Amino acid sequence: MSENDLLVPDSERRGLIGALPAFVRPFASLMRIDRPIGSWLLYWPCAWSVALAGVGGTWALFAWLGLGAFAMRSAGCVYNDIVDRDLDRQVERTRLRPLASGRVTKRAAWGLLVALSLVGLLVLLQLPRAAQIVSLLSLAPVAAYPFMKRITWWPQAWLGLVFSWGALVGWPAVTGHFALPALLLWLGSIPWVIGYDTLYAVQDIEDDALVGVRSSARALGRHVRRGVAACYAVALFGWGAAIWSVFPEPLALAALLPAAAHLTWQAARADSDDGALGLRLFRSNRFTGLLLLLGFLTVGLSVAP
Repeated sequence: MSENDLLVPDSERRGLIGALPAFVRPFASLMRIDRPIGSWLLYWPCAWSVALAGVGGTWALFAWLGLGAFAMRSAGCVYNDIVDRDLDRQVERTRLRPLASGRVTKRAAWGLLVALSLVGLLVLLQLPRAAQIVSLLSLAPVAAYPFMKRITWWPQAWLGLVFSWGALVGWPAVTGHFALPALLLWLGSIPWVIGYDTLYAVQDIEDDALVGVRSSARALGRHVRRGVAACYAVALFGWGAAIWSVFPEPLALAALLPAAAHLTWQAARADSDDGALGLRLFRSNRFTGLLLLLGFLTVGLSVAP
């Protein structure tokens, strides 16, 4: 086996990436196309907001925002790897990433980032002006995110701001204007992101400590379970407030019960000493997003004219 072969992770030898031509694989790995969970988690707040707004007959928005979530999450991964390439070389889980291992040049990574951003621009042009403005306001906090782990113990909180931004976009994409329900959805989604990304960060606690990277999992220590439970409780309160602002009836809040049960199950199983379990719980938030979409869609269509 050549030295170059030793730099290729197993994830590029099998599955979707393994089926691609060899020269494409490092770029696909940069985009994390073998791990679509990130795209789903970025997409769900967009879809929730469209659903709670009653869709407005514009069902194609779900597809456009899905494409946008995929493109911008992929672009975010590339940008994050550009910024973190030196740190990634020091962490066992990330040392074989294409930029950290030298299999992709920084110039080529920037080219991929520009191409993905153009796909995001295509999606942006399909939205009303108000939604376009809100979308563009996300660029500054997105650009700042990779640096947060260097200056705060709670980079997950900043991730919550940016990964929940779609909640601010979906409502004006349907109605043409911004309104309180979108803000409440966003505020509810932020602690949800903090909670699930804390579960994800559990797997890196030891490596992060060695290289000096901060995270909510390290800050919480043995209290990860309580911290995640508290985040999810605040998230449910925010989402409940969003529903109440649209449909002020106690029965409407029942739309949150399936998701609440699933989040309770996650928090009850959280373990600061089990990174593999944390990763599985983190990934299960795809299902959380679907449960919430069905709930918000039920409420939104119930009050839509």
